[in-house]
Amino acid sequence: DTLHYYTSEQFKSFITYAKSQCNSLNDWGYYVFFNIAFYTGMRKGEINALKWSDIDGNILHVRRSVNQKKKGVSVVETPPKNKTSYRDLQMPKQLIKILDEHKQRQQEAKAFTEDFRICGGIKCLSDTGISNFNDKCASAMNLPHIRIHDFRHTHATLLINEGINIQEIARRLGHSKVEQTWNTYAHLYPREEERAIKVLEDIKI
Repeated sequence: DTLHYYTSEQFKSFITYAKSQCNSLNDWGYYVFFNIAFYTGMRKGEINALKWSDIDGNILHVRRSVNQKKKGVSVVETPPKNKTSYRDLQMPKQLIKILDEHKQRQQEAKAFTEDFRICGGIKCLSDTGISNFNDKCASAMNLPHIRIHDFRHTHATLLINEGINIQEIARRLGHSKVEQTWNTYAHLYPREEERAIKVLEDIKI
């Protein structure tokens, strides 16, 4: 299976366009959704399930997931995929700022509570809406069309390319076994061979 993902430059053009399309609270919800996906590598159901009460300072607590039945009619809340999917993710400053600004937008809505879904408010964003927004941004910026799940690969790939170890990547993704992470991303570690040789060559004898 070929891995599809965006580089940070591609994501930058995707998200810049996404921001320019924000005219309603719902649009901002999509914008926030894709930022969370990029900066945390969370699964779609986990992002949709997030409530404001899941944020504690710079930590995002992943505690649940949602599953949408066909046509987005009913939403079923479930525990995350497995035990290791319960995780605490430290957020970078950019994401904290995006979330703070979005919370202020939602607080202007009537009856705001900490139980509001971060991306959707009272209800979750619909899978179809997320998908359409994704396609719209990719088309507008002439980017390859990647699936929502591929934003998870984007997150992992970005960290791998910066030499973050596989265990931390597995933890962030909520994988139950590091082998699973390794099997998916091992081929992205080719630079290690060059680095290994450099380490050896740098030994002065």
